[in-house]
Amino acid sequence: MSKFVKQLITDTVAQRLDGVQYLILVGLTGIDANKNKNLRANLASKGINLMVIKNSLARRATEGTPLAAAFQNLTGSYALCWGSSDIVSLAKELVKLTKDKNLQGFEIKGAVLDGEALGAEQAVEVSKWPTREEQISMLLGQIIGIGAKLSGQFVAIGGALASQIVKLAEKDGNDAESN
Repeated sequence: MSKFVKQLITDTVAQRLDGVQYLILVGLTGIDANKNKNLRANLASKGINLMVIKNSLARRATEGTPLAAAFQNLTGSYALCWGSSDIVSLAKELVKLTKDKNLQGFEIKGAVLDGEALGAEQAVEVSKWPTREEQISMLLGQIIGIGAKLSGQFVAIGGALASQIVKLAEKDGNDAESN
């Protein structure tokens, strides 16, 4: 491959990965063309991109970006996966695919998150974290819980005060009737 063609490919890959903050490296060993096409369609429907590229070209394309750490000391064949709402959702989806009997040979090889390379085991561990949506719902639950507790305390104090006022009014009313 000529230097000009390599540079074109490198530039194209760099454009596709522009703004990507995390990705997961997967192996596609032994997956035939039909299964590969179905896999790509399945991933695309979930907003996940899959790209097979030579390690040296990926290394050149990601030079100076947070993704560069993923391509240090790589040997063998890899595909890049990125997309989804966050890395946890991506990892959960890819771990699910590793368990698919029709996709034998599909395996997670590593990842990069916040500029740090992760091994295969660490990438699988990421899938056990709560997703962005789950974290937001937990945070909202905590915020709403505090608000509900606070409003309950205000209502309780107001109710107790109203009860005392009613008792005083009844007492004054009883005192006025007895005179």
